[in-house]
Amino acid sequence: MKRTTPSDQTVLVTGGAGFVGSHLVDALAPDNDVRVLDDLSSGDPTKVDDRATVIEGDVRDPDAVREAMAGADLVFHEAALVSVEQSVENPQESHAVTTGGTLTVLDAARDEDARVVLASSAAVYGHPESVPVQESDRKTPTSPYGIDKLAADQYARRFSELYGLETVALRYFNIYGPRQNPEYSAVVSVFEDQALAGDPITVEGDGSQTRDFVHVDDVVQANLLAAETDRVGEAFNVGTGESVTIRELAETVRDVAGSDSDIVHTDPRPGDIDHSEADVSKARQQLGYEPTVSLRDGLESLLDRN
Repeated sequence: MKRTTPSDQTVLVTGGAGFVGSHLVDALAPDNDVRVLDDLSSGDPTKVDDRATVIEGDVRDPDAVREAMAGADLVFHEAALVSVEQSVENPQESHAVTTGGTLTVLDAARDEDARVVLASSAAVYGHPESVPVQESDRKTPTSPYGIDKLAADQYARRFSELYGLETVALRYFNIYGPRQNPEYSAVVSVFEDQALAGDPITVEGDGSQTRDFVHVDDVVQANLLAAETDRVGEAFNVGTGESVTIRELAETVRDVAGSDSDIVHTDPRPGDIDHSEADVSKARQQLGYEPTVSLRDGLESLLDRN
């Protein structure tokens, strides 16, 4: 399906100097007036398209948010405390940034009557009872990060019901791609670095855990579709609808990298989810979303950049 991109709009991307946000800016900047609001705690302003205006500010600051959003037609809310580990270490900060920041953005969007496309997460589901996971499945998040994402997800949908604000929540599964911050130990980038260095590729646990890895280009596609859909007040899974084991991922990365690294197993990570896979049928049917990047193709394009 041909990607539809908003045009001739004033667009705010919170967290726009970060991983997903900067890719969104790339897609939007040619045809829109794009602003980025980012506190630059983990984002890199040099990764932001020169056509966008970067505003250094915090989503917890109502004045900064309102100033950045003035006159906006559309908001992509990507800003959050993205590390599960950090959320466990500092749950109050996680709540303030992810839940409180979302509430601040939604409240400002009410004044501007601006549509909000919200970055939610598969973490809202916790340990799924079965896979693939549907949007209506039970939500039992296992970390402050997951709890905060669920609260943000619910706020967005209730604002649509209560105030008529156009919102769409996108529940991202395991995203990978260029510009991913290795500080947050995304498994693809960790394996890639280990394979390229010829170091052992370290798999936590026995490697039988499954994940749905979705390329950032497909996540951008879902956001652009959400910006123009009539299905507001809804939440949608964003993945591929397929999963691989972590051991298979390690083997594929090693193969694509042409590496002779050994694959070694370490202690399992406490509280790690056994299986995760998105049911993307709702996004397919209602948004027109269709994942386009296979895992192997995505890994090859990543490694070609190194």
